Amino acid sequence: MDTTPLRPAPSSTVADRPPALTLPVVLVGVVLVAMSISGTAVALPRIGLDLDASGSALNWVVAGYNLAFAAMTLVAGSTADRAGRRRVFVIATLIFTSGFLATALSPSIVLADLARIVSGAGGAGMMAAGGAILASSYDGAGRHRAFALMGTMAGVGIAAGPTLSGLLISATGWRGSFAVFTVIGLLIALGTTRLREHRSTAGRTDWPGSALFVTALTLLMFALLETPSLGWTHPVILVTAGAGVVALALFGVVQRRSAAPVLAPSLVANRGFLGWSLATLTTSTGFLGVLVFLPTYLQTAAGLSPAAAGATMLLLTAPVLVTPMAAVTLVNKGVPARLLIMVSLVLVVAGNFWLMALDPGDTVAIVAAPLVLIGVGMGTSFGITDGQAMALVPADAVGMAAGFLNTLRGTAEALVIAAFSASLTAGLTARLGDADHAAAVSAGRLTASEGAAELVAFTQSWRTTQFGVGVLCLALSTAVATLIFSRRARRG
Repeated sequence: MDTTPLRPAPSSTVADRPPALTLPVVLVGVVLVAMSISGTAVALPRIGLDLDASGSALNWVVAGYNLAFAAMTLVAGSTADRAGRRRVFVIATLIFTSGFLATALSPSIVLADLARIVSGAGGAGMMAAGGAILASSYDGAGRHRAFALMGTMAGVGIAAGPTLSGLLISATGWRGSFAVFTVIGLLIALGTTRLREHRSTAGRTDWPGSALFVTALTLLMFALLETPSLGWTHPVILVTAGAGVVALALFGVVQRRSAAPVLAPSLVANRGFLGWSLATLTTSTGFLGVLVFLPTYLQTAAGLSPAAAGATMLLLTAPVLVTPMAAVTLVNKGVPARLLIMVSLVLVVAGNFWLMALDPGDTVAIVAAPLVLIGVGMGTSFGITDGQAMALVPADAVGMAAGFLNTLRGTAEALVIAAFSASLTAGLTARLGDADHAAAVSAGRLTASEGAAELVAFTQSWRTTQFGVGVLCLALSTAVATLIFSRRARRG
């Protein structure tokens, strides 16, 4: 196997004038995928009522999508390098769309869960191939702007997903909302046929490596996603997690011996690329738990309506809409990207530690500043991480690199949600003495007789969980600084 270190491709390999539809098509696809991540949860009550489902089976409408997205992104990126980035984007969009159509037509929760897994796999291909298309089509400042816009549109999808999905569901029903996504997906696939094709000259797809990676990540994520309901010591969790670790170890062995690995060891050994990849993992970790779980606390502790809680969360999501372009503008004017990413990480870490001050009294005033800090940090990261990381890999590996970055993001989204939920529930169980009671409180259902004590337990569990998130983000930020400021990273 060729072990030559990965080097950036010269700018002359990038086409000067990509087709006009390149950026619009990819960005609309990014918005659609991001909306399907953040907006589907709004439909769960209607889906559960219509399909007579609840608990784990219903939650897999969201979890199944996230799992498939994370597991398939790296494989989709490497496949795009070899089979063609436009081709994979078209096929992935059609898979994504067919999953939404199947969900809209599902007569049972099992079929709905399977359809959502199909959509997650398609969304993975859209994000990985879309990033690779941008990296292949643009160079220099143009590439920085393209990835900043990609980050901005991902932020738009995440921020607007719950609101727009709620409006669609109110207007057309939950099945109608999935049908609307189907139509938009078909239009994206049609537009993609007008784009220029790009592919590498690498060898055949590493099917054994791909299968091992998907298996390992699926087993590990399944174990973590089911831990809150089954418990850490449940035999299913222990066996599944153990099998996942074994599959991951075998994947590492296969990659070292493969002539065309799905994840080149030289890519992971690139300290600069790995540092920027960990940066996107860090900001996602500090952002997702707050985005998903704080609205429930706001409605429970502060007595806010769902609309008011959603408006409060704009303090977190609105900065993601504007800071990516601001960050890339600063980079293009000469501000060091390393400095900006460290500032963004400091903001995310500080915001998460600050949320340990959470209290039922004046809750909105307490959370306002930390939410803005986390949002600005996340948006800054969105604007620069992908472009900086892609600049460190050759043209033949941009699909693999885009897949790796989005795999980290997808994995972080699924695991942070599972870990945050598990931590909250465990803290409440320890304080209230009953797992079912703890689960009800974590969902915002307080009793009239014990409401004050339950709220105290809820707040203390939140503070403990936030401390853990802050410590993890601080540790990851330290690793990022070590990697991107190392001499090897600065050389290239």
